[in-house]
Amino acid sequence: MLFRSLLLVRLLAFGSSAAILLGTQTTMAQNLSTPSPWPDTPTSRLEALAVLQALNADLLSNASATLTLDRWCATHKLAPEGSKIVAQRVHGQDKPADVHIRKLLAVGPDEPIAYRRVRLACGEHVLSEADNWYVPARLTAEMNKALDTSDIAFGRAVQALNFSRTNLSAKLLWSPLSKGWEMQTSLPASGTGSLVLPPFLLEHHAVLKLPDGVPFSALIESYTSRVLDFPAPRPSSQ
Repeated sequence: MLFRSLLLVRLLAFGSSAAILLGTQTTMAQNLSTPSPWPDTPTSRLEALAVLQALNADLLSNASATLTLDRWCATHKLAPEGSKIVAQRVHGQDKPADVHIRKLLAVGPDEPIAYRRVRLACGEHVLSEADNWYVPARLTAEMNKALDTSDIAFGRAVQALNFSRTNLSAKLLWSPLSKGWEMQTSLPASGTGSLVLPPFLLEHHAVLKLPDGVPFSALIESYTSRVLDFPAPRPSSQ
């Protein structure tokens, strides 16, 4: 009887663990792709590629990703008029600065480096996730206090520094058209539903610098599929 009871407990425990694991895997699978407002047609795929490249160029040509996303949010009406990008802090996932980060920031092994992970949101749309290592000694006391005690976006907090941005890399993580599509005799056939997007579409690595060229922040920015959370352009009626 005791053996049967122990066996039953173990089976129940195993079943619960399996259910949790299955639920986690299902959730992860659901998060791997996101249906979009864009139909799966050749025209929409071309338009999505053009829009994504336009965002990429805008981000690369401006110092502050926060202010660029402010404009993107307003232009594409992703939130009520007047909305600004808000940083949602992610706690408990700190990543110490390694040798590479310290080299980018031109600091020695003992120089304090702060770390922030945030999600930048426009209304209900999280447009990017960012890892940010920065040198507190190169910011003002007010800036450090704001970054330590609030969810203010980094670019907005340090805007008064009149900083510049050096882009280290920009990677297109997804393309709506396959490689070499421009050499094909025809575009891909239409699908039966909406374009299905992966969680992240762009990844940028960059360093922010003071006007004298001294680096103070190293960034890894991952831009989500939510940057396309607006209706695809429609053909004008004839």
